Amino acid sequence: MVRKREREGWFDATVELPTGFGGIPATRRAIEYMERQLADLVEIYFEQANVFSALVGIFGTRALDSVSNWEKSRHVYTAQTRFPDLCRRGCAIPPCPEDCLESKASKRPWAIQSHYDHPGWYIVWRYLVDPTESIEPRKPVIIWRVDVVFLEKSDWKYEGSTAGAGGGGRTHTFGVKKPAERLNGKAVYNRSDIVIRDGKPIPVNGKKRR
Repeated sequence: MVRKREREGWFDATVELPTGFGGIPATRRAIEYMERQLADLVEIYFEQANVFSALVGIFGTRALDSVSNWEKSRHVYTAQTRFPDLCRRGCAIPPCPEDCLESKASKRPWAIQSHYDHPGWYIVWRYLVDPTESIEPRKPVIIWRVDVVFLEKSDWKYEGSTAGAGGGGRTHTFGVKKPAERLNGKAVYNRSDIVIRDGKPIPVNGKKRR
């Protein structure tokens, strides 16, 4: 069982956050909500891991809409297909980059990918799936790190599509240049009982998780 004092030590109050974000209390409540809701959806991960990642990002948006001064975009098309996922409450429309927040999820330790290269705030929920619940009881999904960073258009690089007439491949995306360097010092939450080994997050002195 994780002790409360240990859990509190996983937060970093020195990380710069968007105006009205709500600081560590909002981050804590968002993580608790997400882990609780995602626990019932683990089977989706084993069927379609990419769909599950999308759900993690969606639940992140829902959580921040409830616990912070940021709200889901009320324009359905923008919210579902474009940018941003959230705007600061009371901001001008259209919002400036400082009033935009995109919620993303990844099971990789550093990468940030997007279909757009918009400037604005980005929150990345780094998660792992632990079906045996060996890290924490009743938690098959663990949010182990939360990165919050303001990205400029110049931080992105274009990653061309590998799809073609011959079939296969993925659609084009944008990736952050040197993500490990860019995210240095940007983790508002980082579990010390999870380490990165061979490019994957694993429990300290434990076996690799999915």
